[in-house]
Amino acid sequence: MSTRLRFNTARQVFDAFPKVTAEIDLRPAEEPPLDFARRLVARAHRFDAVVYTACLLPRREAVWWGCQCVRALQGDRTDDALLAAEAWVREPEETQRRAALEIAASSDTGVATTWLALAAGQSGGSIAPEGAHPVAPPPHATALDVKAAVILAIVKRPMTEALAWISACVEAGIRFAEGGDAKVSAPAPAKPKSGAP
Repeated sequence: MSTRLRFNTARQVFDAFPKVTAEIDLRPAEEPPLDFARRLVARAHRFDAVVYTACLLPRREAVWWGCQCVRALQGDRTDDALLAAEAWVREPEETQRRAALEIAASSDTGVATTWLALAAGQSGGSIAPEGAHPVAPPPHATALDVKAAVILAIVKRPMTEALAWISACVEAGIRFAEGGDAKVSAPAPAKPKSGAP
């Protein structure tokens, strides 16, 4: 099975995306990138594992992973922004990228799917209006947008479910990076504590 990794060590991920990975408290050793992702999940480092996974995957794969996370978290509700992001993943052409960027520009930034469309729209090319002088997106834009989408979708769930959803999303990202699918399985519901009055 081939991998979708573009980094040999976790430290390379941090070096490539210093503005995004600055949010991560734990620093990597010279270790394989997926080992560090697993270490972040095991230590329950807030949203650090989500931030790292968004940086770890190549842009197109990161957007797809984000789409799978948001679909699972929202119960498969769709809107134009989500569909535009998925369309760009399926056909990563300039027309699709530009359409996703335009939908993101006119959508609510309080909605996770807006950030997925923005992630696709800022994956390359120019982010300036058509006909204007070209402006390249920052190299970390897609990772930052995917991270925002996944975290925004997680925080809309009950707080008691957050850690389980973080684990489910990051485990799907790891599996996807290893060459598997990116489908996110909903975590088992938390069991009530026994002996509670």
